[in-house]
Amino acid sequence: RRNCRGNPNCLVGIGEHVWLGEIDENSFHNIDDPNCERRKKNAFVGLTNLGATCYVNTFLQMWFLNLELRQALYLCPSTCGEHVAGEAVLKDRDYEPQTICEHLQYLFALLQNSKRRYIDPSGFVKALGLDTGQQQDAQEFSKLFMSLLEDTLSKQKNPDVRNIVQKQFCGEYAYVTVCNQCGRESKLVSKFYELELNIQGHTQLTDCITEFLKEEKLEGDNRYFCETCQSKQNATRKIRLLSLPCTLNLQLMRFVFDRQTGHKKKLNTYIGFSELLDMEPFMEQKSGVYVYELSAVLIHRGVSAYSGHYIAHVKDPQTGEWYKFNDEDIEKMEGKKLQLGIEEDLAEPSKSQTRKPKCGKGTHCSRNAYMLVYRLQTREKSLTVEVPAFLQELVERDNCKFEEWCNEMAEMRKQSVARGKIKHEEVKELYKRLPAEAGSPYDFISLEWLQKWLDESTPPKPIDNTACLCAHGKLHPDKISIMKRISEYVADFFYRRYGGGPRLNVKALCKDCVVERCRILRLKNQLNEDYKTVTNLLKIAVKGNDGFWVGKASLRSWRQLALEQLNEQDEDTEHSNGKMNGNTQNKDESNEEKREEEEELNFNEDIVCPHGDLCISENERRVVSKEAWEKLKQYFPKAPEFPNNKECCSQCKILEREGEENEALHKMMASEQKTSLQNLFHDKCRPCLGSWPQETDELYIVSQFFVEEWRKFVRRPTRCSPVSSVGNSALLCPHGGLMFTYASMTKEDSKLIALIWPSEWERIQKLFVVDHVIKITRTHAAGADPESTLYTSEPQLCPECREGLLCQQQRDLREYTQATIYIHKVVDNKKVMKDAAPELNVSSSEAEEEREENKPEGEQDPDFNQANGGAKRQKVSHQSYITYQKQGIRRSTRHRKVRGEKALLVSANQTLKELKIQIMHAFSVAPFDQNLSIDGKILSDDTATLGSLGVIPESVILLKADEPIADYAAMDDVMQGERGERGGPRRFGGSGKAPF
Repeated sequence: RRNCRGNPNCLVGIGEHVWLGEIDENSFHNIDDPNCERRKKNAFVGLTNLGATCYVNTFLQMWFLNLELRQALYLCPSTCGEHVAGEAVLKDRDYEPQTICEHLQYLFALLQNSKRRYIDPSGFVKALGLDTGQQQDAQEFSKLFMSLLEDTLSKQKNPDVRNIVQKQFCGEYAYVTVCNQCGRESKLVSKFYELELNIQGHTQLTDCITEFLKEEKLEGDNRYFCETCQSKQNATRKIRLLSLPCTLNLQLMRFVFDRQTGHKKKLNTYIGFSELLDMEPFMEQKSGVYVYELSAVLIHRGVSAYSGHYIAHVKDPQTGEWYKFNDEDIEKMEGKKLQLGIEEDLAEPSKSQTRKPKCGKGTHCSRNAYMLVYRLQTREKSLTVEVPAFLQELVERDNCKFEEWCNEMAEMRKQSVARGKIKHEEVKELYKRLPAEAGSPYDFISLEWLQKWLDESTPPKPIDNTACLCAHGKLHPDKISIMKRISEYVADFFYRRYGGGPRLNVKALCKDCVVERCRILRLKNQLNEDYKTVTNLLKIAVKGNDGFWVGKASLRSWRQLALEQLNEQDEDTEHSNGKMNGNTQNKDESNEEKREEEEELNFNEDIVCPHGDLCISENERRVVSKEAWEKLKQYFPKAPEFPNNKECCSQCKILEREGEENEALHKMMASEQKTSLQNLFHDKCRPCLGSWPQETDELYIVSQFFVEEWRKFVRRPTRCSPVSSVGNSALLCPHGGLMFTYASMTKEDSKLIALIWPSEWERIQKLFVVDHVIKITRTHAAGADPESTLYTSEPQLCPECREGLLCQQQRDLREYTQATIYIHKVVDNKKVMKDAAPELNVSSSEAEEEREENKPEGEQDPDFNQANGGAKRQKVSHQSYITYQKQGIRRSTRHRKVRGEKALLVSANQTLKELKIQIMHAFSVAPFDQNLSIDGKILSDDTATLGSLGVIPESVILLKADEPIADYAAMDDVMQGERGERGGPRRFGGSGKAPF
């Protein structure tokens, strides 16, 4: 039943059903049965998935069931075997294998005789240097590990151990090339450990093998150089199988490179294969037994080449039964038959699924199998492999630890059940006595705490009733709904067992709060009537001096203010006691809210001037009758009172007159300055450094910021403060030197300065305070041509600071995030104009940026505020030249984006490879077909960042795409990297660990 939350006497539906029903011992603990972790009789042992290591587990199980390989590994001498017999050195510490062979020995011994349902292969995975969180290419892992194992075993003295990899997995084929002219045959013999079969366009395994061995014509540019003919001749080339291993690994190349996306993809096509495979038709020499039987099928679940799950179906060579190995879980197939089952179900729409072809007896078909393992058929009895004594000793130790763990878990379960039963009886008894009987003593306790007490998963904390207290330290009336009334007997038990407080008994109910709440309710009911009365009184005209001044804004909102004032006490109570079971409210937030409330104007304070008297503006106030004022005073007894015969503030009147005088003075000053500097105001007949005027050899410089601020004052003298000084220090470095060269002032820095005629400069010096004089002088060399004219500045240029400024500008261009660059695709050195892709994300619209650029600088930067006259500008002028450069300079370097050009958002720390992937999605050009250049420089280092390559915001990068290659097989070979000869294994580096 549901609990009545508003009723403190309702004690049902609070979690008691768990304790009042039948006892379930499993609810008293969260410990699984340890016997579930025990290996079942005649079952195999699983392997833990460490994150993304399912592909490793499948190969380990397959290799474990290769009895010849397992026996050879057991014969490898181990450093552990020297110490186990008769010594206790290893008994004091865990065994740590030192080599890959020792790791495999120990793993295989555990898989064979462990009592655990599954074991942890983390030591083996760590020794290989594999990343447990990243799924690797399973086929590549198989090749590299076999190569590593072969190298490791090649150092063994025992030939049965040294040559086990070659005996089991190594075969031979030959690349045979025949000259069409003379018939000369050249043969290159090579070893293989697996055959890589292309499955595109095929439905049967035998077709894939046939294509692998088919003849290839060498013609045209691909002709063969014949040693006999001593010239290039047309020829044919094919592969001939010379010998096959006992274990034939067939790799189905399901993962191929997709040129459209630039990534690998999985081919989910069905391939049929039989349980018996006769390889005699494919052999060069037909004599011999080449009948193989299927022994393992490795499956990749999932539609993507970059994710999914790996499992293995492997046949037990001793019993002939099939098992499905899925990490920790192992399932035995019924009737000694291979059953692929749900492994063929893919997470894709049913409409796109290819219908599974029918398979006859002894044949199978799969769309997920990526490796088929066949064993040479033989009538010999399968091996019986025994675990060596030193490994069996290690397995027994692990089994002892497992048994100890099982006993410990069982004991913990037993103790938890015993404690649960005791608590169950205790809770049942207390719950029966929980309700308070009529006339008996009682306590209030929070519903939340009671629910936690009845929740077995969370042990209850000490009782905390502070959140339910009012300002008087008693039970708040509004908190009754979240409290429950319980008997004094149970309350005594709770406080003895769990502690806490304060206790809230029958005397804890706060009478003062109830009285206050009733008063507030009465006032709220009366407020509606008084609002109507005041509204009617305000319609009556006030005669004589009996009225009072009230602010118009206060009259509009007085009812809302009254309601807030009535609720203010309750809100303060909640803020002061806003915690439950230790969760206290943030005091800083509470104080900040109070300060914000205090800053809000109270009733009738809107007509109080800064001096505490009646304001001078009559538009903001009106006279109300004495009756209306008395009604309002009932709700706002502390409101400021101003009879209608009260005089306005005398200080405000004086300030008003002074303000009017200042406005007149500012208008006169602006008019005088505008007349004196008329050309500067209208920007007419201004000198230009690019074409120096002939009538003078001297020009003066002021900051463009000063000119803009002065023009704003002249246009609006009553709204803007007058400009009293010329702050040229912003154009100088901290050493007092000029920050700009003559060349830069004619070009990119021309927007920062304003040139002044000598006559204007004299008037400026009279009207303003000038902190630094900056002058440019032209000097003609005697008898020289005009190009040898010299230009000097006072003060002179500071080379160090100028260079620092340029470096800072370049650094800013190298440290950007989410900036826009543009990509042009060119064909035969001509730009191809295409429609811009609608999905591309551009940083902002041109129109918005143009409007931003057209704003005066003073309106864009809040620091450029002339409210304080020269003092504010002095603060800006003392900043470093770098700060000024960032704040005061507005230079538009925006690239004009033309139709069809594609814009991309990039960051400076982004690599060139990541940019190529963006370009691939925008232009459908694979990364390896992209030739990128900027300003004639080829961009080729995929690992370099865009900042280091000189790519800055608004850059234009040219893209030239190579013609697509039609030969997908050749492209696939490129993607395989350094794999070497076709089918040949790749060796590890000198470190001895797999470079996965």
